[in-house]
Amino acid sequence: MSVRPRSRTPHTVVAIAVLCMLIALAGCSSSGGPAPTSPSPSAPSSTSVSEERIVIKDFRFEPADLTVSPGAKVSVANEDSAPHTVTAQATNAFDTGTIKGGETATFTAPPTAGTYRYLCSIHPSMTGALTVR
Repeated sequence: MSVRPRSRTPHTVVAIAVLCMLIALAGCSSSGGPAPTSPSPSAPSSTSVSEERIVIKDFRFEPADLTVSPGAKVSVANEDSAPHTVTAQATNAFDTGTIKGGETATFTAPPTAGTYRYLCSIHPSMTGALTVR
C-alpha cells in the first residue's frame, strides 16, 4: 500500500503564506533595543548626519542644486574620464581637491545655513549650488 501525500486546500496555502509574512515582519521589528537608523536623502534627521551624493557626468554636476542638512557628508563621484573638483566659491567652505576620473571624494557641508555656490576649479563653466538648511 502506498501513501499518497495530502493536497493542501487553497485556504491552507493562504494561511501558510500569511503566517510566513507575519514571521518575516516580526523579525524586522525592534526587540526592545534601539532601532537602527539610516540616513534618508528625502528627510534628513537633525540628530543624525545624512550622506548626500553628487555625480559628475558629461562635465555637469548631477544634481546641480542640492539641499542638505548642516554637517551632512556629501560624496562626489566622478564618472567622467577627466579630473574635476567641487570647490565652494566662498573661502574655505568646502573643496574636494582633484577627483580623478572614476574616483569618489567626500566633503562635509558647512554647519551654517545658507546657499553655497560651487564650481569645478579645473572647468569653471561647471557650476552648482549647495543649500544648507
